[in-house]
Amino acid sequence: MTIDWINFTPWPSLTGGLLIGLATAVLLLFNGKIAGISGIVGGLFRPVSGDVKWRIAFVLGLVLAPLAFSLFAALPKARIDADSSVLIAAGLLVGLGTRYGSGCTSGHGVCGLSRLSPRSFAATAVFMAAGFLTVFIVRHLIS
Repeated sequence: MTIDWINFTPWPSLTGGLLIGLATAVLLLFNGKIAGISGIVGGLFRPVSGDVKWRIAFVLGLVLAPLAFSLFAALPKARIDADSSVLIAAGLLVGLGTRYGSGCTSGHGVCGLSRLSPRSFAATAVFMAAGFLTVFIVRHLIS
């Protein structure tokens, strides 16, 4: 494995990671909620009184943050090397996995690991292994 030094961006990556960590800590400390995207969005589909406003604000923040960033710098170009059917199948599989795993990468990988949750450690290990295996199969066995 080699590092692509031309596109290596440690400082923006570190800054992004720190901001994600800060945002999840603030949500937990001031709202008592875990910043798991699948749980936050899922809660909008089964609303509970007094629990909808912060969820909408969180999702709006996810959508509006790149727009605000684009006022100061160019957004990176998105490059997707898959057709629509593959993207739909991938989205459905991710959704199914988050339901079976009781959470997503943000809930288990960011918030759960920081709380030393054994369940989150197991979930993160499984989805990382599945990701590694998928990339290996697609890049080395199928291609």
